[in-house]
Amino acid sequence: MKLKRRRKLVAYLNILDQPVRFNPFVFSRTFLLWALLGILGGIIAGTYWVALEFLTYTLAIFNGWEVIPVMAICGLSAGLIIHFIGTPGEINLIVNNIRFNKGKLDPKNNASTILSSLLCVASGGSLGPEAPLVQVTGSTGTWLGKLFRLKGEELTSLSIAGMASGFTALFGAPMGGSLFSLEILHHNHAVEYYKAIIPAFVASCFSYLVFAVIIHLGLGPIWNLSGYEYSGIFDFGYAVLFAIISSGLGWGFILCTKFFKSIFEKRPLTIYIKTLIGGILLGIIAFYFPITRYFGHHEINELLSGNFSIKLLFAILIFKVIAISITVTSGWRGGFIIPLFFVGATLGLIIHQLFPSINLTLAIVSCMAAINACVTRTPMSTTILLATLTGFGHFVPILFASLTGYFLAPRISFISSQMEKE
Repeated sequence: MKLKRRRKLVAYLNILDQPVRFNPFVFSRTFLLWALLGILGGIIAGTYWVALEFLTYTLAIFNGWEVIPVMAICGLSAGLIIHFIGTPGEINLIVNNIRFNKGKLDPKNNASTILSSLLCVASGGSLGPEAPLVQVTGSTGTWLGKLFRLKGEELTSLSIAGMASGFTALFGAPMGGSLFSLEILHHNHAVEYYKAIIPAFVASCFSYLVFAVIIHLGLGPIWNLSGYEYSGIFDFGYAVLFAIISSGLGWGFILCTKFFKSIFEKRPLTIYIKTLIGGILLGIIAFYFPITRYFGHHEINELLSGNFSIKLLFAILIFKVIAISITVTSGWRGGFIIPLFFVGATLGLIIHQLFPSINLTLAIVSCMAAINACVTRTPMSTTILLATLTGFGHFVPILFASLTGYFLAPRISFISSQMEKE
């Protein structure tokens, strides 16, 4: 009986392997595969986001001094999950697997990735949910590709499309999410994966549609920036100037992360001890500067609408950079895209307070673009993402800032697996 079922399955797969006949369009069966992956990615992202919001609101009742033990306990719990269930795939591992493991992302540690990142993000760690989702949806693409017996470039393309579907669901920018999934592999290598761009676009569109249905997400910017009016050619010069300043901050962030990494690696500590220490330190920072808690999705609007003194803004900037560095190096799980946008927004507010005559929106968007491009080396996708998330209608100044940040990035990459391999 089992043998008969297996023969039927093989027969069905052989039928799927046949090209669609009498089809005068570019449309083919592979489109359905990309669409299916996007739907799965949207369901995964939507379910993850609902669980994340529930857990976040549950833990948000603890404030004041209570955040210290809460974040310590969540850090310890996340460390125990990683220790006993398995080590989640970090962005370095994802990049290496795509580039050097024939595009395969292993789904075996997805349970650890989801559970540990939910605790880390919901309790107030300075990392967002995008990296865990990219790992889970990317490995779903690998699983789906193996199910349909894809190999080589087709399997790699489906893994990348899966990554794009998870990234896009959160950010609501199919084009930006698709380009990010290529650029994060290393800007110089993006052309190698160009064949994955159409699968990524298709999966991203379907993923965002499903995600929007699940969480009732509307189209439009999520951060309330004031309107911007182009005032002349000097605006491009200002964008580059702000980007140069932000790139310096990007260098500072990378060096800060290297410093904390050296501290945590001085002694061989088990992962749950590291995450416990990280939780205590993050709780202390959150106690004194509550706006630095969480990854910044809602806090950026709070920052923009608040009336913070320049001294407080400097303190928020410094301790947010420290908080992100501790979160990254102590074993807490998550992504750093939105936290970096928060840092850029804070720097833009500081520049505006020092020089009130400059346009606030231009300063904020330029700083956000440059610091993210400097650290992640993704100038194209950063430009598109920010244009979508902020509603900044003038595309070119953001591009100038992103490219400046990219070309002023240090040779020592923050994501070590982006570096050239011999």
